Amino acid sequence: MTTNPAAAAAALSPRRVQVAILALALGGFGIGVTEFAAMGLLRSIADDFGLTEPRAGQVITAYALGVVVGAPLLTVWTSRWRRRTLLLVLMALFTVGNVVAAFAPTAGTLVAARFVAGIPHGAYFGVASLVAASLAGPGRQARAVSMVLLGLSVANVIGVPAATWLGEAMGWQAAFLAVGVIGALTVAAILVVVPEPTGTVVVRAREELAALARPQVLATLAVGAVGFGGMFAVYTYIQWTMVDVAGIDRAWMPAVLAVYGLGMVAGNLAGGVVADRDLDRGLLAIAAAMTVILALFSVAAHHPVTAVVGLFLVGSTGSAMVPGLQARLMRHAGRGQTLAASLNHSALNAANALGAWLGGAVIALGFGYTSPALAGAGLAAVGLGILVAAVSGPRRHRHP
Repeated sequence: MTTNPAAAAAALSPRRVQVAILALALGGFGIGVTEFAAMGLLRSIADDFGLTEPRAGQVITAYALGVVVGAPLLTVWTSRWRRRTLLLVLMALFTVGNVVAAFAPTAGTLVAARFVAGIPHGAYFGVASLVAASLAGPGRQARAVSMVLLGLSVANVIGVPAATWLGEAMGWQAAFLAVGVIGALTVAAILVVVPEPTGTVVVRAREELAALARPQVLATLAVGAVGFGGMFAVYTYIQWTMVDVAGIDRAWMPAVLAVYGLGMVAGNLAGGVVADRDLDRGLLAIAAAMTVILALFSVAAHHPVTAVVGLFLVGSTGSAMVPGLQARLMRHAGRGQTLAASLNHSALNAANALGAWLGGAVIALGFGYTSPALAGAGLAAVGLGILVAAVSGPRRHRHP
């Protein structure tokens, strides 16, 4: 289901639109905090339950798998739902998952709760972006979507370090409980200030699914699902790397994670500019840079200053890919715009699961805490190869 932007925005004042979009951004903020703060608290979770690094990494993998499964299923299953109702249900499910995680008595319960919390992630960003664009109206749509995604960026600069500090000071459970409160506030905010968009145009589930028959859509999803995993291979185990390899005091981890968040914000802004100038070439350049940065991080991690600088660059190059991948999906998706918007987050969280698993695997084999960076560089190189094939393919077959 899509909306007619002009009809949706006609009866709303600019202030009402801004408040509604901020309510949607609050949900993005909560999602960003729970996704990334868990990585900064993974060592505390492992210590509490007596888990090995790979076993603790399942907490990250479970959330990512929830996103991968939830985004396409919810998008297709709810294609005829009212958008506001769907947003409320998604954030309610997100809230429940995080509250259960906060009170999880066993590692297995925590893993299951994280899976549930991840299910609404992709669908929420997809639907919230479309609702924001429709409320803003023609000429202001991209700005509205960027405001929703800004919640995710702000989460990495402020929310994740704050949640990490809270988790270290009061226990990791407090961080998940705080996210549950953010989720509940988002439900209330959507209920009060987000109207149901008017001018809705129904897109049948079959039309949404038709996007999956397009080779360029599948190739772009593969780039995100594999290449982006390099960043997560490093970030999932970043607390061990920064403390045990770089020699940074554990008390400084919130500040270290804030630096990573700043890298993500910078990369997101730069990636949008690069994609606007030349989408395919820009993505190729970013993917190549990410491969090199990840490889260099395995060396940079041995000194606190170079480790922090390297982490900033890992965050910036990884995040710079996201706008381009989203734009490429939308370019090739046809009428399956909602599914494409959601599947981008599915692909990136498939990368989250793959990176967390591979990083834990090389650590378990005894290669040390810098080995995830080299494994991540390998994933990024594979993603770059897929992108090269995708970009060159249309040129070879330009004429039927």
